[in-house]
Amino acid sequence: MKSKNIRLLCFMLVGILLIAINGCSRVKQQTSSKKHGDIYLYGEYHGVKEILDKEFDLWYDYYHNQGMRHLFIEDPYYAAEFLNLWMKAEDDTILDQLFIDWIGTAGSTSYNKEFYQKIKKECPETIFHGTDVGHQYDSTGKRFLEYLKEEGKESSEQYALAEEAIEQGKYYYNLHDNVYRENKMAENFIREFDKLKNQNIMGIYGGAHTDLESMDYYTLSIPCMGNQLKERYGESVFSESLSSVGDVKPERVDTIKLAGKEYQASYFGTTDVTGKVEGFTQLKFWRIENAYDDFKHESYIRDSLPSNNYPTAIKIGDVWLVEATKADGSILKLYYRCDGNVCMTKGFRIE
Repeated sequence: MKSKNIRLLCFMLVGILLIAINGCSRVKQQTSSKKHGDIYLYGEYHGVKEILDKEFDLWYDYYHNQGMRHLFIEDPYYAAEFLNLWMKAEDDTILDQLFIDWIGTAGSTSYNKEFYQKIKKECPETIFHGTDVGHQYDSTGKRFLEYLKEEGKESSEQYALAEEAIEQGKYYYNLHDNVYRENKMAENFIREFDKLKNQNIMGIYGGAHTDLESMDYYTLSIPCMGNQLKERYGESVFSESLSSVGDVKPERVDTIKLAGKEYQASYFGTTDVTGKVEGFTQLKFWRIENAYDDFKHESYIRDSLPSNNYPTAIKIGDVWLVEATKADGSILKLYYRCDGNVCMTKGFRIE
């Protein structure tokens, strides 16, 4: 009986060992069959110095300590290709032209330019991937196609992808279809990422596009880009919001009366715009707290203020009072609100 029990125990141990070995082999097989790396997304407010500094530190660490080389950005395909050409150039001619194209956008700040220059200096093998629709298609996009023609690359994949991005830009700006843009951002990202096979990447996008659970900010009808990427790549997608990095505390809190109602107003100080904004010398900024619901239906006027003009990060649902002092000493009171685009606030009138 003892010998039978011993033999039975041996068979059981062998069976358990075989199951364990098979289980290990399945794990290895699943790991080895993974055809993509990991995605590290960071959501930003565009043009904020503190956030850009943090993003550079993150990329520096990924580049030098984890061997990453591919940086995905919220720009069109052809803008990123120009950045890649600039990375190999001896001067900043290409970069300077890009920033001329970006005038009037949240990306045109000196902080943004310094961010790219630091990458070129300290992370020189960085490869940029632009996955947005074709912004500046009639300037940057057109110029990139002309460059490819001069290089004899009209039949190249680069040319085809640049043309595709331009068409996406034309469609988006003709119809202002934000659902279309969100979907194309996800599609373009997937196209670029899948080419890289098992390489990890970092991506920098507006916070409206990077949350892994959110819908698009404009219509709430489709998953945002980050959410779509999670649906495709699962636990390989990581996301972190950097919005709080750009927060600046107000100097004081005032009480301001608007449309017959008193509001708490956080004062963020004065910005000298002499020589920068024609006809004006300074801007004063108040964020009107808890006022959005009272003014969200007020009609827009033909005025807007990009986020990089503010002394702190703006957020969806913000209402701002900006006192603009003209060269003759007179003062204009301007009101702006952020409805769903953290790159831009739009002006409205309070009677």
